[in-house]
Amino acid sequence: MIPFIDLQREYTEISGEIREAIERVLKSGWFILGGEVKKFEENFSKYVGTRYGIGVNSGSDALFLAIKALGIGNGDEVITVSHTYISTVDAIVRNEAKPVFVDIDPDMYSINVAKIKEKITEKTRAILPVHIYGHPADMDPIMEIAKKYNLFVVEDACQAHGAEHKGKKVGGISDLGCFSFYPIKNLGAYGDGGIVLTNNEELAEKLRMLRNYGQLKKYYHDFIGVNSRLDEIQAAILRVKLKYLDEWNEKRRKIVKLYNESLEDSGVITPIEKEYARHVYHLYVIRCKNRDKLQQHLLKNGIRTQIHYPVPVHKQKAYLNLGFNVHLPVTEKICNEILSLPMHPWLNHEEVSKIAEVIRKCH
Repeated sequence: MIPFIDLQREYTEISGEIREAIERVLKSGWFILGGEVKKFEENFSKYVGTRYGIGVNSGSDALFLAIKALGIGNGDEVITVSHTYISTVDAIVRNEAKPVFVDIDPDMYSINVAKIKEKITEKTRAILPVHIYGHPADMDPIMEIAKKYNLFVVEDACQAHGAEHKGKKVGGISDLGCFSFYPIKNLGAYGDGGIVLTNNEELAEKLRMLRNYGQLKKYYHDFIGVNSRLDEIQAAILRVKLKYLDEWNEKRRKIVKLYNESLEDSGVITPIEKEYARHVYHLYVIRCKNRDKLQQHLLKNGIRTQIHYPVPVHKQKAYLNLGFNVHLPVTEKICNEILSLPMHPWLNHEEVSKIAEVIRKCH
């Protein structure tokens, strides 16, 4: 069986350092908002190129608190995509704002920049692009539109640790950048975790308070916040793994090269990388017209795959009663064609060759 992802191989490579990091926290006796979190916040914000990092308990809360910190709420609109994990849109709705959906680019599956302006109204407060699968959205025109219309930009970089747009790491380009450290991410914890990055000192302080019950000083609450804190053990683990992120991303890119070569003329559409971008391939997503048949064929041959994502957010049952009567032709088409193949830095040549061979036999 070829698994979709193999975290055991990752742990085998760095197990000594991980155990040492966890032991360090256990011996310290300090488990919430201590030195490990502070150092990781500093290390990760420096890695991306921002002044501040605020560790939270998940990527979902990173997005939710980023929207909240900007003061976006009831009556406001946020432009985003429907082809994403549901957390992107949940973050808007949980703040009582309205998501306004824009269709995606058919090549890289992120927001179609040419369609943003037509969705802007007097209620629009922000644009929330998603660096889907690890490929950066086209940020230059997004930032230009935001400047022209006086809008905030929040990057959903939850799948794009280390990805670059014109040499600058995503998550550090806009007002706020949000990352998830869910275990299967390019940089993953051994549980939930997330972070918000910014260069704005005022926003950084507000986010620190929001994640900790709205308090800057213990038991003195300036406003209503939540309990959303990255814990010390996860921060210690992430500090270890951050040192390997670039190396592991490069391994992903080499695996993609092999995938692309092996699947040439196979009848499936393989991922692309735009000239402005450095893709980090959190997911390796192909497209084909007989996707369900291919997925079953791969499973019968011992190869596990996933679909990211089979139902766009605007078609989800949870969102139907919110009145989103919108047609997104590209989004709705590709959700029936996309298939995520096994992808992680420890995938070897023989496994990729077998996957490609099985795909060819199905076509």
